[in-house]
Amino acid sequence: MNPDAPAPTRIEDGFFLALVLIVSIAFALVVEPFFAAILWGVIAAILFAPVNKRLLAAMPTHRNSAALITLLLIIGIVIVPAIVLAMALLQEAAYFYGKIQSGEIDFARLFAQVQASLPGWATRWLRDWGLTNFDAAQAMLTRGITSSFRTLATQALVIGQSAFGFLMALGVMLYLAFFLLRDGEDLGRRVVDAAPLRASQRQALIHQFVVVIRATIKGSIVVAIVQGLIGGIVFGMLGIEGALLWGVLMGAFSLLPAIGTGLIWVPVALFLFATGAIWQGVVLVLCGVLVIGMVDNVLRPVLVGRDTRIPDYVVLISTLGGIEMFGFNGIVIGPVIAALFIATWNIFTRMRGVGDVGQ
Repeated sequence: MNPDAPAPTRIEDGFFLALVLIVSIAFALVVEPFFAAILWGVIAAILFAPVNKRLLAAMPTHRNSAALITLLLIIGIVIVPAIVLAMALLQEAAYFYGKIQSGEIDFARLFAQVQASLPGWATRWLRDWGLTNFDAAQAMLTRGITSSFRTLATQALVIGQSAFGFLMALGVMLYLAFFLLRDGEDLGRRVVDAAPLRASQRQALIHQFVVVIRATIKGSIVVAIVQGLIGGIVFGMLGIEGALLWGVLMGAFSLLPAIGTGLIWVPVALFLFATGAIWQGVVLVLCGVLVIGMVDNVLRPVLVGRDTRIPDYVVLISTLGGIEMFGFNGIVIGPVIAALFIATWNIFTRMRGVGDVGQ
């Protein structure tokens, strides 16, 4: 606004800015039920934008066809495999829970077997922590593993009841992804031009946002899929019950830097050693360290490089905080907010002639 403008003009401009803010908040509240669908639609469009550009280069006058082909690739490569995996996982969880209910898998007996195989110092440590019986261990582990599988098994009913909502959200995501693929550059340019920032600041923030989205998906989700797949295959080859379930859990935990898949395979390896399955335990440890663990060290630099420039501890904290606030969507939202936080402060410090933040 011009400070030398007449008072009525300043009042009108102020009122219009307030109206823009109110309408924007109202619109955000209207689309809030589809927040996850919108988020993943944007992510899909960003990730597959290079594919869409190549198709456009081959058919420059067929923007709709290029976007539609890209959308079909998204469905075939991402959506269908994800749905198949989710259905198989639910069946595995239900099967595993049934074996627990029938007594075929008795965690109390397994706990006693492991405890009897432990050395004296470990037994004393358990006694100091009050974990000398299964009930105490179960309480300390948040009601034990049994209740965890009960929760997993009951999700099948919940998903069945919310199938319509899931299909609607999936439709919104794919519908939005199509238009973002077709018109994304124009829409992005209009959003950037409308932002009340300097050109260099707008470009830096948009670049950081796109880079972090791509890096988070490529460097985290792809690595998680590979680690979970390898872990599940190793568990299956060793004859461990619920290999698919454990593989998915390893993939999920691999999203957490510095913690990773070890939260799953290390306790299982200790259990194998304690129950006398020595060679299986050795194989699992070797695979966990030399194969599963090395996937992250090899693949992540290739997929991500150093584009994000976010320290591992920031990624860990922001991912955990994002999951706590936004659920599964926080896997992406947390690191993106952290990256934008660092980017904005880097711009601010450069304006003041100070070094970058988070390096």
